[in-house]
Amino acid sequence: MGMSLTRLFSNIGCESRVIGEEKPLVLTPDEQMERIEKEDVDFAVSYFSDDFNISRLEGTARSLFELSANAFYSIILAWCGELSIEKEIISFGMGILSAARNFNGLDDKRRAADKAANNRADSDALKVLNAAGKVQIEIHRMQGLLRFSVNKDGKYIARCEPDHFVLPCLGEFFTARFGDTPWAIIDEKRGLCLGRKSGERAKIDILEEISEEDFSAVKGDEWEELWKHYHKTINNEDRKNPDLQRQLMPKRYWKHLPEM
Repeated sequence: MGMSLTRLFSNIGCESRVIGEEKPLVLTPDEQMERIEKEDVDFAVSYFSDDFNISRLEGTARSLFELSANAFYSIILAWCGELSIEKEIISFGMGILSAARNFNGLDDKRRAADKAANNRADSDALKVLNAAGKVQIEIHRMQGLLRFSVNKDGKYIARCEPDHFVLPCLGEFFTARFGDTPWAIIDEKRGLCLGRKSGERAKIDILEEISEEDFSAVKGDEWEELWKHYHKTINNEDRKNPDLQRQLMPKRYWKHLPEM
């Protein structure tokens, strides 16, 4: 994971703290990094949930959100992209604030901020928007391409290795999809697990801290066999288009698709 969200927004607005509350703790460098990363992850999961509360934001982060929710959304998505564009994200955020300063009324400030947030003629804005777009595409793919298998406790498990850090963006979607049924999504690339137990909110945990039995799905269960049979039955060889298939379902995802 690259620059923390707190540091990112701090660099945009030159503030010491913008998300959450600073607590005076004596921590080792590794403990500090672990704490920062956990705060970032928890915030991202909360942000992409339906019950996100603006009270979690302070300073520059709150100013950006109030000026342009679209710009804030693009910044969070670009951060989830894990690309080396921290400088561009900071410049993008500063541009939003700068554009709004030229106006007095709140409505005028917001219009100016939204205009700057969508200015693809600006190279920094273009990189941020392109990065956000890549993450949005992968979110959409994960929503359709994740394949779940049930474990012995009735929890539905899916595994993936996404290009970007999209786990925080999937919690609300799969919470609505599964209802009270417990589920978990394993990001094997990052060693993280997004999961939800009945009656609780979705959260992300480190895979090493979860027992193997908790996320071991039954291999080749009857639902998986039924799905493969269905896929084979509806397949029409005369309409086969490998190029289009790889465009919609990139080959790097096939490892976790039983029908492939």
